[in-house]
Amino acid sequence: MTTVVHFDQTTKRFGDLTALDRFDLEVGEGEIVGLLGPNGAGKTTALRTLLGLMRPTSGRCELFGIDAWTHPVAAHRHLAYIPGEFAVWPGLTGAQIFDLLGTVSGGYDPAVRDDLIERFAFDPSKKGRSYSKGNRQKIAVIAALMTQAPLLVMDEPTSGLDPLMEATFQDCLREAKARGQAILLSSHILSEVEAVCDRVAVLRRGVLVEHGTLDDLRHLHAHTVEATYVGEPPRLEGVPGVEDVVVGDGVIRLQVAGSTDPLLKALAAAEVPSIQMREPTLEELFHAFYDESAEPASSRA
Repeated sequence: MTTVVHFDQTTKRFGDLTALDRFDLEVGEGEIVGLLGPNGAGKTTALRTLLGLMRPTSGRCELFGIDAWTHPVAAHRHLAYIPGEFAVWPGLTGAQIFDLLGTVSGGYDPAVRDDLIERFAFDPSKKGRSYSKGNRQKIAVIAALMTQAPLLVMDEPTSGLDPLMEATFQDCLREAKARGQAILLSSHILSEVEAVCDRVAVLRRGVLVEHGTLDDLRHLHAHTVEATYVGEPPRLEGVPGVEDVVVGDGVIRLQVAGSTDPLLKALAAAEVPSIQMREPTLEELFHAFYDESAEPASSRA
């Protein structure tokens, strides 16, 4: 798989503040990678260094093997960007804005643009000053998607879009992935990341806390188990990985980390008519990563 984006030990400091600390991440052709973290985690700093808007204090950001800071024009020739807040030209119509942005990006297919306009239920005849926040965001989304650029960089791209348009946007991302486009998606909408991303990188205070597929990350954390029982509750003292056990009214609830085999053997020794087990959602994983009582897993002194 061809590497499109490469953060190589990328560090950015502002005085005594380290906004990004030796950040390593790659995004390949035909891959969607989600960048997660709350405000101040370093997501925007990472994207700005990638876009050549900030010079890394140390390390490199590369696009298509080209340094994003020293050769920004060449690096960004095949890139489209969707910001979380998009300011439009007040006197231009939506159609004129598309034409302007499409021409600056190197050209676009009008048929693709028209299809996106229809799918996002957008009226391109109005002038920029009359568009709501949601419609301004549609301009940014359509303008980026219509170029079918090899790389899409997105910073909270669905900000202001309603749920129906968010679903349309997710469909467009899947189609872009199928065409081989690479996508780096920074988002606070966990369900969006969970729905479309192949891998997730979680930042905390500028440090990469976790990185991998959703299945990889789920294996690091506990499963939730709920079982019904008849008579005496199952005896789970000393069962490896079992914690947070709550017993009451014929139901036992708990968390189990690691292998579930010891737990299932212990439950089988009791009269347990039903067992339900589920993996943690991305939201549960996200909150686990940001437990303030824990240090970042990949923190480096």
